[in-house]
Amino acid sequence: MVLALILAVVFIIIDQVSKYLIASNMKLGESTTIIPGILDFTYTHNDGMAFGIGSEAFRWIFIFITLVVCAILVYLMFKKDFNHKLYFMAVSCIVSGGIGNLIDRLFNGYVVDFLALSFFPPICNFADYCITAGTIMLVVYILFYFNTKPQKQKN
Repeated sequence: MVLALILAVVFIIIDQVSKYLIASNMKLGESTTIIPGILDFTYTHNDGMAFGIGSEAFRWIFIFITLVVCAILVYLMFKKDFNHKLYFMAVSCIVSGGIGNLIDRLFNGYVVDFLALSFFPPICNFADYCITAGTIMLVVYILFYFNTKPQKQKN
């Protein structure tokens, strides 16, 4: 569990440093090709949720939802018997991504996005991909590893 929280802190640092570097070295709307035909850095602001859903009017709702989801996941990690590495990794990713974007929303009023993949139209950031990867891992955990009822032994 401690390793999961350390990993979450590392992911938050990567997210915040990458956003700082983009915002400090690029102009809003500027684009730079990193891997031709695959990856560009395109500096944008997103005042909505993932993939631009919503708008500034929902900012405090997004903040509240992020806090609630992160709190529930961390609570479950410590209070329930979820002792599978996949669950811990999923929580690390989801919580770090949520907090990374939460920091932006609280201090800027928007989230800094810059990762533009040629095969995935929305411009995202490291935190968005952490949330996406963590959600996929959580679904896999729930579908294949989480057992809600103990097996009854046949006599």
